[in-house]
Amino acid sequence: MNDILVGKGDSQVWLQGRYANRHGLVAGATGTGKSVTLMMLAEGFSRMGVPSFIADAKGDIAGLAAAGTPHARIDERIETIGIEDYSQQGSPVVFWDLWGELGHPVRATISEIGPTLLARMLGLNDTQEGVLSVVFRAADDAGLLLLDLKDLRALLNHVGENRSAISQQYGLVNPASLGAIQRSLLRLENDGAEHFFAEPSLALEDLMRQDLSGRGIINILAAERLMMQPRLYSSFLLWLLSELFERLPEIGDVDRPKLVFFFDEAHLLFSDCPPALRQRVEQVVRLIRSKGVGVYFCSQNPDDIPGEILGQLGNRVQHALRAFTPRDQKAVRAAAETFVPNPGLNVMEAITTLGVGEALVSTLGERGIPQPVQRALISPPRCRMGPLTAEERSQVRSRSPVGARYDNVVDRESAYEMLKKQAEIAAEAAAQAAEEEAKTREARAAEKPAARRKSNRQGVGEAFVKSTVRTIGTTIGREISRGLLGSLLGRR
Repeated sequence: MNDILVGKGDSQVWLQGRYANRHGLVAGATGTGKSVTLMMLAEGFSRMGVPSFIADAKGDIAGLAAAGTPHARIDERIETIGIEDYSQQGSPVVFWDLWGELGHPVRATISEIGPTLLARMLGLNDTQEGVLSVVFRAADDAGLLLLDLKDLRALLNHVGENRSAISQQYGLVNPASLGAIQRSLLRLENDGAEHFFAEPSLALEDLMRQDLSGRGIINILAAERLMMQPRLYSSFLLWLLSELFERLPEIGDVDRPKLVFFFDEAHLLFSDCPPALRQRVEQVVRLIRSKGVGVYFCSQNPDDIPGEILGQLGNRVQHALRAFTPRDQKAVRAAAETFVPNPGLNVMEAITTLGVGEALVSTLGERGIPQPVQRALISPPRCRMGPLTAEERSQVRSRSPVGARYDNVVDRESAYEMLKKQAEIAAEAAAQAAEEEAKTREARAAEKPAARRKSNRQGVGEAFVKSTVRTIGTTIGREISRGLLGSLLGRR
């Protein structure tokens, strides 16, 4: 079956598989049942054979891996909604974690992240982002692989040492900007990002698996710790969404999606988001459906999502909102206006009076037309609505089909090793040149004293001959002088 029974209002509300890639929104205040709705949808897609990816912000989404327990209220809801094939059961799950503690490590290389998303992770301004783009371009032209943080740090040092030449070729590289990037890298590293920037990087095909029975595997990212670094969290999910968009082929309209991507705490994605990046997100959301990927945003208020993106979300589940402040009242009005009106329902009033497990639901019907909103009782998930124990999580992880591929880090030759090797070769050449120059100086120093001994110091024979010549010359000269004087004086 390619449809999901979301709940029941005036009638049963179904999410049709052929329109599930038209994206969706799950919104509502804290404690109104958003997480339970996400679990119900993820289970439904799994039974449909569609894998999904979902971030677990509080640890309770992990309960998808375990079967639920019978309860009188659940039995009552099943009967009210009219669910015929309900049974408590777990779903096939693979756990992921950027730090590799609560799941398989999730990694990506510096080059795959790219300068734009990396600049957002680092909190750089426009000038610093421009310098980072120059650094990436210089690495590409030099054939240097940027895999991890030490590669980028080594390249930044290399650019700093050769700043004049690189500035002439690519544009001005400011030393202050280089310093700011290095300091931001240090902060990112202190947050544990060195575990994320490494190999093997996450392969998209490992997120699009089915188990032996044909159910789609639910990929759960442990995000409790990751939420403390919102830029890292949102940038990672943006990268993943961009990778899906760039690598998956066009498939057009299909009976069911190839993958469903749940973006929890979606307000983090658009907080302090540069206009260029927001346009990129809008483009991806608008076009990725033709590649068979459905994107479902989850947030407290619909106005957390920019209007141009909100307009792309065809399937909506709105849990209760509280109108305590003017901003809350504005959010209620905005949420009410996004639904197709239902003559028998006051949407603004209903949003503030919904109980836990209730929601306003509107899905796409025939020919993709949004259906009038209904106040519906949401179907209960079949899994445990709570976290797993450490032992249960470990058992699930031990059965994972991808553990052998990701649990061990790979460190191949990249920019750090190549620049280090170049520096060693240059240092060795400099040392050899210095040694040869020293030898040359010693040889010259040895030649100069020998030349002075030859010109200034005489042998015994040479001194004797010169002395004799001088003596003879002096005697003859004296005799000649006497002869001349004698003749002048009349002496004979």
